[in-house]
Amino acid sequence: MPSVALRIGLTTLGCKVNQYDTATIADRLSAAGHRLVPFADTADVYIVNSCTVTNQADAESRQLARRAKRQNPAARIIMTGCYAQVAPQAIARLPEVDYVIGLNRPDDILRAVTAELHQPVAVGNVRKASRIETFGTQPLQNNDDPKRSALTFQAQTRAFLKIQEGCDLFCTFCIVPMSRGKSRSVPPRRVLEQLDRLAEQGFQEVVLTGVHLGGYGADLDPQLDLSWLVAAIEERKPVPRVRLSSLDPHEFSPALIDLLTQAQTVCPHLHIPLQSGDDRILARMRRRYDRTLAGDVLARLRDALPQAALGTDLIVGFPGEGEHEFSHSYRFLEDSPFTYFHVFPYSVRSGTTAAKFTDSVPKPTITRRARQVRQLGARKKAAFAARFVGHTVPVLFEHSRDKTTGLLKGYSRNYLRVLAAGDDACMNRELPVRLSHLDADSLRGIIVSPNAPQPSREP
Repeated sequence: MPSVALRIGLTTLGCKVNQYDTATIADRLSAAGHRLVPFADTADVYIVNSCTVTNQADAESRQLARRAKRQNPAARIIMTGCYAQVAPQAIARLPEVDYVIGLNRPDDILRAVTAELHQPVAVGNVRKASRIETFGTQPLQNNDDPKRSALTFQAQTRAFLKIQEGCDLFCTFCIVPMSRGKSRSVPPRRVLEQLDRLAEQGFQEVVLTGVHLGGYGADLDPQLDLSWLVAAIEERKPVPRVRLSSLDPHEFSPALIDLLTQAQTVCPHLHIPLQSGDDRILARMRRRYDRTLAGDVLARLRDALPQAALGTDLIVGFPGEGEHEFSHSYRFLEDSPFTYFHVFPYSVRSGTTAAKFTDSVPKPTITRRARQVRQLGARKKAAFAARFVGHTVPVLFEHSRDKTTGLLKGYSRNYLRVLAAGDDACMNRELPVRLSHLDADSLRGIIVSPNAPQPSREP
């Protein structure tokens, strides 16, 4: 334990993988005896886990560092994460930043927190990394508590487990292969150990995540793939519910689709980052599929899993996207079985191939197109949810209530957000709920399990 427990404020920008990394940092800090406080509070040390997916993300990371210094001018400010990895010297020149720590260096973060790190910049060549340096995958020492090896996601029903890191695809809009390094995987034995430990802590659902989840296992010896791992998890069933994060269209092999059709543990909820529905734009993005392949995969998934939620990421206004390309993509989306969209207006990321393209789309045009696609996504999401009104679905209720209504909140296996009246004893339990109607972005329902505490009033 340190001689003095320091107050540490942590904040995260970016994706679920970044959030996972922040959780590992938080666990390491707590284990070392430090006290975590909200980032907006006065702290002795502030850590910004940065994102660098766009130039704007870089700017937001710098703003957070400046805000932290204003909150406590005497505090140490540590910048880590993807932005720290790709631009360490530029960040080191910022007067408010004391340490710049790259990815895969949790021990250096601990030393920087206590000012025992003797160099202000600690960043290595992440493309040469061969393992994932996260707390949840470290080998146990003889005197370690086995539960300490799994992440503790406070007051949550679901945990995220990072099983893959890095990417080798080099899409033209993406800096991730440089910031996160080459694709590398957690060995299956470690994955299964972590699932067992999360189950021991009471988690009912685990989301398997990675920077490029579809690349899982290609670097292992012997080589494996995601379907092999999913089959092993399905055979053991360590937790009641498992979700997969994102898979590209070409990564859905017939074997994986067959497995998903039969699985009892894997939730019928798939996120498929299409990015565009136009072949010319997909080629410019250097994606590994065209709209024909994507359409075929989506049709097979919908046929195999008729009740599954199928989500996607979309970049609107990519350089060279004229009205023809946008309309072509929009019609594809309109006809697709997708049930929700995450829409991202294109933003330049320095250092990528796309940043050199000269045929940019005017910002007002990007804004208009993003609005159109979001409206289409909202209609699809509502239509999908309405299909289940009058049906009974299993819902895993979370540890906290809906702030507006005070009702229990949770998600079905196919990612429907559900509100229902019930006692706190229903929390962290999967219970059957009879869905009565759709209200805004949530379905309302009544818990029908005879073994569950019954609601005192209807929703």
